[in-house]
Amino acid sequence: MNDSRSATCKIYSIVNQKGGTGKSATSTNLGIGLARMGKKVLIIDLDSQASQTVSLGWKMPDELPVTIATLLSKTIGNRTIEPKEGILHHSEGVDLIPSSIELSSLEMRLMSSISREFQLHKYIANVYYDYDVIVLDCPPTLGLMTVNALAASDSVIIPVQPEYLSVVGMTQLFDTIGQVQEHINPSLKIEGVLITLANMRTNLAKNTVAIIQEAYGGSVRIFPHPIPYSTKVKEASAAGKSIFEYDKNSNAAYAYEQLAKEVERNGRQIGANIRVAKEVEPCR
Repeated sequence: MNDSRSATCKIYSIVNQKGGTGKSATSTNLGIGLARMGKKVLIIDLDSQASQTVSLGWKMPDELPVTIATLLSKTIGNRTIEPKEGILHHSEGVDLIPSSIELSSLEMRLMSSISREFQLHKYIANVYYDYDVIVLDCPPTLGLMTVNALAASDSVIIPVQPEYLSVVGMTQLFDTIGQVQEHINPSLKIEGVLITLANMRTNLAKNTVAIIQEAYGGSVRIFPHPIPYSTKVKEASAAGKSIFEYDKNSNAAYAYEQLAKEVERNGRQIGANIRVAKEVEPCR
């Protein structure tokens, strides 16, 4: 671990137990948006479906020699992790720790490990000083891998599609975050709720956003620039690119740029949480 760096890294979990809310697209475009602002960014794919890995251009994740499952297996077994082991570099300036189907079986091993909620936290101590920002793309469950992400994070960003079922599931998500804050990571904060895949010309989207504002706006930030529904975002993911590279003049690119700016600005205001450096030793 390089102790010459100051402990300014911020760790964000992108979380929603409902699938199809744009978690991977948000992780990609937030991470690359921050990299475009000069930040050194690492994205970690924590979903065994490996959508994040594929959307950044690695189309055959199950053939990669090292993934987050490999690294967490070493962490659990207290085995040595080499510098930069498993880290892939994307042409748009972010690093990636990929995932694969192997992660699904590793979660079973996590269940029986000591300090099972902190294994990702322990791994991140190996790379913490190398980055300004780490983005954790969480699976569409509230299982042990998501709890590991929340235990390791400073803040949570919640992408929500403006549909009724998405709003209903938010209660369970906030309950889980509250449990983690109470018992595991008291410094965890909710960075905000991000409206995604939004067609704000429809009454459904307008009414759903109004419900979210009324229910949560008094206690949680609702990011002011919804991410519009756009086939360009899906096309960018299929091409292994960010929306900035694929269609920089699109409304979606503007919205993700505003998200990155707000997250960066808020990160500077709050300052860094340095508990990793103080409390957790890296694998040696």
